[in-house]
Amino acid sequence: MINQRIDNKNWQLAQLNIAWLTAPIDSPPLESFVAQLDTINSLAEQSAGFVWRWVTDEPDPVFDEDIVVNLSVWQDADSLFNYTYKSAHTAVMRDRKKWFKPMAEESFVLWWVPVGHQPTTQEAYDRLQTLRKNGPSTEAFTFKNRFAMPS
Repeated sequence: MINQRIDNKNWQLAQLNIAWLTAPIDSPPLESFVAQLDTINSLAEQSAGFVWRWVTDEPDPVFDEDIVVNLSVWQDADSLFNYTYKSAHTAVMRDRKKWFKPMAEESFVLWWVPVGHQPTTQEAYDRLQTLRKNGPSTEAFTFKNRFAMPS
């Protein structure tokens, strides 16, 4: 793990996480997942280091309707990691096999963005494709292979 330069006020961490649903979002097999969404999203928004998350009721032109898209910006990787793995969100991670199909490719990507930037789903998709094609780099990385903020 690389020490993050959290004193740098010019950069924040963007993340994309996608998952293929096992059934339609409004079907009985996904009721327990959908029932948690407002609580888990609220928890994220109240978590230390949270900056922004993509919210829309419109269909996304980039991702298939059977894919859940989570796109957000955080102050640093540790803040996002703590929310993901050291909060009530951990229960969602534990139960994800109930609601989501296994993915053969990477489904999670991190990258640095200038402060105030709100990435689009197209930008996020492009970063995910970069990670899938080239592996971790300064352009697209994972928790296991973090890269420091640009200097």
